[in-house]
Amino acid sequence: MADDTTDTKSSNQMWGGRFASGPDAIMEEINASIGFDKKLFAQDIRGSIAHATMLAHQGIISADDKDKIVHGLNTILSEIESGNFEFSRQLEDIHMNVEARLATLIGPAAGRLHTARSRNDQVALDFRLWVKEELEKTERMLTGLIAAFLDRAEEHAESVMPGFTHLQTAQPVTFGHHCMAYVEMFGRDRSRVRHAIEHLDESPIGAAALAGTGYPIDRHMTARALGFREPTRNSIDTVSDRDFAIEFLSIAAIAGMHLSRLAEEIVIWSTPQFGFVRLSDAFSTGSSIMPQKKNPDAAELVRAKTGRINGSLVALLTIMKGLPLAYSKDMQEDKEQVFDAAESLELAIAAMTGMVRDMTVNTARMKAAAGSGYSTATDLADWLVREAGLPFRDAHHVTGRAVALAESKGCDLAELPLSDLQAIHADITDKVYDVLTVEASVASRKSFGGTAPSEVRRQIAFWRARN
Repeated sequence: MADDTTDTKSSNQMWGGRFASGPDAIMEEINASIGFDKKLFAQDIRGSIAHATMLAHQGIISADDKDKIVHGLNTILSEIESGNFEFSRQLEDIHMNVEARLATLIGPAAGRLHTARSRNDQVALDFRLWVKEELEKTERMLTGLIAAFLDRAEEHAESVMPGFTHLQTAQPVTFGHHCMAYVEMFGRDRSRVRHAIEHLDESPIGAAALAGTGYPIDRHMTARALGFREPTRNSIDTVSDRDFAIEFLSIAAIAGMHLSRLAEEIVIWSTPQFGFVRLSDAFSTGSSIMPQKKNPDAAELVRAKTGRINGSLVALLTIMKGLPLAYSKDMQEDKEQVFDAAESLELAIAAMTGMVRDMTVNTARMKAAAGSGYSTATDLADWLVREAGLPFRDAHHVTGRAVALAESKGCDLAELPLSDLQAIHADITDKVYDVLTVEASVASRKSFGGTAPSEVRRQIAFWRARN
């Protein structure tokens, strides 16, 4: 999408007499954007209708010309939606394709549409509208993913599993609590989406090429017509700004990272060595040579999509980092990055929502693993602080000796005889066994945001009220 004032043009008749000869095939190839920016057709036509309506309201064009323009644009919209519109590479971009077709349909009145605007503010409008709609779609999809996790968390508020740090068994938690961790993550993603919508909710149209216009336009009118809160406040920044696209990609990259972490856990959990979850055939594939294999390909592909999204963010940051104000043709390279990232993010959220709802949770396997690795050692240390009055560092040392003894005997802490525990510290009584089960450990973690089932249910209720 080009700057109206600086680009050399092809034999495209829209350009009149400034350029006598057209570019060669290489220039046409590098200059044209219609191959991807045709995705903006609905936003382009919507923006043009709002602009024409405002021009007529302000007396800049006649009501009759406005009616012809609006009718012609709606005709073009129908042609594109029905697949009967022929896009031309020689016309470079979506704007010129629409305008050329409008001229064919309604004649000279079409030439009045471009009054008081430039392709610079036109593309800024089209792209901003598209990103806003995509963010709204992302918000809805994240809400669906959160709802899926809330259902699984409620179902498994008391299902015990091992909690990990360093991928080593740390302390027992519940699967419901683990699910709620992802609710928090995707809740933050959704909050970022909402803030991004608020940030970009300004209409660029009327900034023209970079300096505004001398026509008596009403930018507040077009902003309202297009669903924006208000118009932008600086015409130079308006045509230079791609922060809204970068912010979308940043949000997509963070959400993609969260999705990838979840995908990695599903990959690990679905191995025979863990066996915590099982995906149905709907989200798995087999092996071409090993008939026993059931591969979590959907999760692996979600994990991989994150790389594409991250690449798009880095690409656009790199495109924008050295550009002087206002518009440069480099900015034509912004859209493919955003379109690709949006497609990847949509697919990843949809796939993950499906997997969360689809997977079968092996609660027995999780419970058996929850007690491994001496996961209740911290409970023993806490008991020593609470019941025997030891400073925590001393209790930590005593517990370490108890773990070493259990390891040497090949048993769990709860299986150590009381005499062995008392040999380590005389104040240990048989009441210590009340805290050495994984169920007791989980139930005791009642601090706000903890893993106790009662606390998990409290957080589920909080999120259901705001989802």
